[in-house]
Amino acid sequence: MTPRMQLAASALALAVSLALLPKAAVASSAASPSPQDIASMAQTHTGYPVKVSIYASGLNNPRGLTFGPDGYLYVAEGGKGGTHQTTPMQCTQVPDVGPYSGSPTGGRISRVDRHGHRFTVTDRFPSSQTSAATGSLISGVADVAFIGRTLYAITAGAGCSHGVAGTFNGVARVEADGSIHWIANLSRYQMHHPVQNPNPGDFEPDGTWYSMVALRGELFALEPNHGELVRVRTDGAIQRIVDVSASQGHIVPTALAYHGHFFIGNLNTFPIVAGSSKVLELTRNGQLWPAADRLTTVVGLAFDCRSRMYVLENTTGKNNPVPTPGTGKVVRIDPSGARTAIITGLTLPTAMTFGPDGALFVSNAGFGLPPGMGQVLRFDLDVGQHGH
Repeated sequence: MTPRMQLAASALALAVSLALLPKAAVASSAASPSPQDIASMAQTHTGYPVKVSIYASGLNNPRGLTFGPDGYLYVAEGGKGGTHQTTPMQCTQVPDVGPYSGSPTGGRISRVDRHGHRFTVTDRFPSSQTSAATGSLISGVADVAFIGRTLYAITAGAGCSHGVAGTFNGVARVEADGSIHWIANLSRYQMHHPVQNPNPGDFEPDGTWYSMVALRGELFALEPNHGELVRVRTDGAIQRIVDVSASQGHIVPTALAYHGHFFIGNLNTFPIVAGSSKVLELTRNGQLWPAADRLTTVVGLAFDCRSRMYVLENTTGKNNPVPTPGTGKVVRIDPSGARTAIITGLTLPTAMTFGPDGALFVSNAGFGLPPGMGQVLRFDLDVGQHGH
């Protein structure tokens, strides 16, 4: 993370309080927004009534979402961070935002039933946070996916460089009893397989994996800091699919979806420049071609049954150089290229997915707020009448 990114992180706490709290409450350090305060900022613009509800709350930095074969929603969570630290004598430290502090446990996966009841599947994954001076931003479990009835998780907050010695970022199989079995060590993979154009001023030795998709019995994972897409087989074999940095430079690719081809969206670097993010399509011959541009801070992608692409933007607006609550959007892009911002007012969203019934689910308040304030919002897009 560069000094400019430090500025963005340190401004986050103030931005959260100013955006979410009533003016009279901002002056009180004891005041904090309620889940309903946060959710009520979201607005829909579909041309027809859309029911918006809090599907789950009490989450610890929610990230990736997936529905399991049991019909329940599974939520990857960063956790609460921790107090363990490492030193330069032990391993290379992360520039600028370090030292990280963390815990070997606390990164969590939650299961949410149709009534919004949350159950902890496991909290045995590492969780870490950046330094207090840079916002204490928390990472842990980044995303979840199913192959058949088996749940897999990918982490972003583990590794010696994140203050958690004796751990690594990787992919793990999660058993029904909450135990975890690592199948792939992605920290080791990245250390032995560098990308073509890493950014030395913003370099995470253990990586910061963000998105994972299950496809034909294999897992595909996207890493923003180094900039690459890899395939992870269930036997632990890892293969690079594309080095995003080789053709695009340090664009911070975060969002991944599959719709006939892989589509990759990027966050881009800080300070945020409105319209500087894009979506790329990975062709069959391994080339990255532009699919959509003039986007901002892309963190999620999804497609509906009419081949319309939905893009989740974390922060928007020309005068928001740092992550800003209440400015997140979902933009729908038709195959013709026509686009509509169908949801606005999201608070630091981090991921989204469609449910089996066509409703759209968004991880909201995904970072920058105290643990327990994360939520998943459900947007009923009226499946039968409006064609998801």
